[in-house]
Amino acid sequence: MKKKQKGRYLRDFRRMAVERLKSCDNVTALAQELGVDRRMLYRWREQLDPEEETPGSGVPSFEPNRPQEIKHLKQLLAEKTLEVDFFKGALHKVEARRRGKGNSGATTSTN
Repeated sequence: MKKKQKGRYLRDFRRMAVERLKSCDNVTALAQELGVDRRMLYRWREQLDPEEETPGSGVPSFEPNRPQEIKHLKQLLAEKTLEVDFFKGALHKVEARRRGKGNSGATTSTN
C-alpha cells in the first residue's frame, strides 16, 4: 500500500495517511498498517496541516502581521514589571519595620 518515489512518499499517500490519522485511535497500529514510522505520520500532519494546531503542542501558529498585539503585550509586560518592583520595595519596607520592632535592647550582628 505504500508508494515511494525516489525514497519519498507521494503527496496523495501522505494526505490519505493524515486523514486516517485524524480519526484514528491507535496511531501505532495505523503506522504499522501503512508501513511507515509513527513519528513520520505526525511530521506529515504538521507539514500538510500547519494552520491546525495540535492539542498539547503548546506552540501557537506564527502570524507575522500582529504589531498591535505585540505592542499590547509589551505594554502589559512593562506594567507587570512595575508591579513587581513596587511589591519588592514594599516587602523590603515591611521587613525593615519588623527588624526595628524586634529590638531586645542589643545591637544586631547583621543588617
